[in-house]
Amino acid sequence: MTKRQPDLSVFESLESEVRSYCRGWPTVFVHARGSRLRDERDRTYIDFFAGAGSLNYGHNDPALKRALLDYIGADGITHGLDMATTAKRAFLETFRNLVLLPRELPYKVMFPGPAGTNAVEAALKLARKVKGREAIVSFTNAFHGMSLGALAVTGNVVKRAGAGVPLVHGTPMPFDHYLDDQVPDFLWFERLLDDQGSGLNKPAAVIVETVQGEGGVNVARGEWLRELADLCHRHDMLLIVDDIQMGCGRTGAFFSFEEAGITPDIVTLSKSISGYGLPMSLCLFEPGLDVWEPGEHNGTFRGNNHAFVTATAALETYWTDNRMEKQTIARGEQVEQALHTIREEHPRLGAAVRGRGLVWGIEFAERHRASAVARRAFELGLLVETSGPEDEVVKLLPALTIPPEELDEGLRILARSVRETT
Repeated sequence: MTKRQPDLSVFESLESEVRSYCRGWPTVFVHARGSRLRDERDRTYIDFFAGAGSLNYGHNDPALKRALLDYIGADGITHGLDMATTAKRAFLETFRNLVLLPRELPYKVMFPGPAGTNAVEAALKLARKVKGREAIVSFTNAFHGMSLGALAVTGNVVKRAGAGVPLVHGTPMPFDHYLDDQVPDFLWFERLLDDQGSGLNKPAAVIVETVQGEGGVNVARGEWLRELADLCHRHDMLLIVDDIQMGCGRTGAFFSFEEAGITPDIVTLSKSISGYGLPMSLCLFEPGLDVWEPGEHNGTFRGNNHAFVTATAALETYWTDNRMEKQTIARGEQVEQALHTIREEHPRLGAAVRGRGLVWGIEFAERHRASAVARRAFELGLLVETSGPEDEVVKLLPALTIPPEELDEGLRILARSVRETT
């Protein structure tokens, strides 16, 4: 008996045309646990999307759910703006003791609003205030958010066009490997900085992702990041690392920049910092940069106490030692091996594999093929998204907690999807 088609009528008739993910996954989801989702037709799906990286610990993690239910059951504060609450105190103390102090990071913590783009806006505003300069340097294929300041340092032409107004005070530079290693790193950037006739206003800051997720899973080398940090120091520019998608353990260590051995001046976090998919973002910065006036940057939903509760539980559950980091690296090796096998089995596709930790991408020379693979994967019970300027990369973001056998099952579906769309 054929299962009934999902009823999508209210979404199609009432919801804005701006919706996107639901077009690639035309079903109605009803249940989720760990790395599996189920829809109204009782079909199950393995999740290699993880809420665009906001569910590093999977759906409805038991420890996080229990902490949240207990807090709600006790009538804990829900909405607090920037008022002091027990939930915020517990998070700040836990974040300091389990994340900042072990890494000898001196950062102050700012709660700028619920989304990653709020953290980016705060970082850009703070850098300009500290340095008294307007210009910000970003990188080709970067993605930093959908509000105007964040769009100004984003590379994607379609997303930028959606602004509808000029996006100013941002200058793009080549990301690592962008020029196919034909030009020494930062030669052009440094020449512009040194030349009084270059037309480049001296930047207040440089903003960078260590791995460009939306840009196509482009991975910066550690030496490239170290050279960038040195360049910023020599030219009196602040270094902002956007760790919104790659932080909270996605690449292995809690912060994605740890492996490079650098200490950014400002760091933005969001997505998986709450651990449960609840809106929350942080802007971290060196204490000497804390020049804000009270209320100078604020937001109604910067005090999401439910997110503080689950964030604290996530840190206490997964970050008291280095087991999560080791597990992520091991799972990443499992993914890497499977993707290389796919590439070797289909040499005519001209596929390229790249990633770190548990963020991986397989790029196809025929740009349309990635979308075809993602569609077939959905039909077979796997959720994957595409990324890159032409959606030419199948991007894998499985939960860090995914069991190896489920990870392998999803990778087999991906391999079949590639095989059946060639």
